[in-house]
Amino acid sequence: MPGVNPFRKGRKGGNGPAAGARSREETAPVPADPTALPEEHTAGGPKRRGRPASLAGAAVRGARRGRDGVRSALGVIADRIIATAPRIPVRDLATLRAQFPGLTPEELADKLVAGASAGTATVGAGVGAAAMLPVPPAMAAELAAEVAGVASIEIKLIAELHEVYGRRPTGSGTQRATAYLTSWTQERGIDIAKPASLNVALGGPTRRELRQQVMKRTLRNLPNLTPFLVGAAVGAFLNRRDTRKLADKIRADLRRHQIPWDALPDGPTA
Repeated sequence: MPGVNPFRKGRKGGNGPAAGARSREETAPVPADPTALPEEHTAGGPKRRGRPASLAGAAVRGARRGRDGVRSALGVIADRIIATAPRIPVRDLATLRAQFPGLTPEELADKLVAGASAGTATVGAGVGAAAMLPVPPAMAAELAAEVAGVASIEIKLIAELHEVYGRRPTGSGTQRATAYLTSWTQERGIDIAKPASLNVALGGPTRRELRQQVMKRTLRNLPNLTPFLVGAAVGAFLNRRDTRKLADKIRADLRRHQIPWDALPDGPTA
């Protein structure tokens, strides 16, 4: 027989040594990589294991960022209110009686509450109208301005109600401002029979405690102080209603310990 290449059949039929070697190489198991991560820890791992974990982690991280953002915003607002409180102009009883002559204490208090309610309603209407614009302004800045503005109006109202009911606290202007700010956070009148609680300064632990009180009060009333997407009319209504509710609480406290005008150290004012 003519010479036959013994490897030709093997290449065609797969029975030759070369084909057998290739077959063994293709079917041999691949050695495990000791540095490889288990499937569930890889980016392409099973969706049933990896996706819920990643979604849960993202939710937790998002919640923390949101909480930290709210806390930071409240801290900024609280600092603004604390810094503004000593600079709020407060009319004493003599000035108030000169501006509103012939009124009784209750009638004068009614006038003050009506004026403050109109002021906070104007602030609420402005923010409510801005939120309805096709391209609203920076609402975070609007919120801070509204909360600080409403707080200033209400703190001024509280201070002047104490004048009307003869319950002006003792101390310097800064100490009285701190007392009025504390009254605003607690929504109650000042007990001037406890001078130790009034002679405080805005520094150190007192300032930190007051800052926490302001943040809690702001957070508690945040839904009512932020009439987003409700329009001017509803924004005005919400602020007017809440200022009147605050005034009713303060006046109820002050009436229990009211000092008549003719019994005040300065005596009656014509």
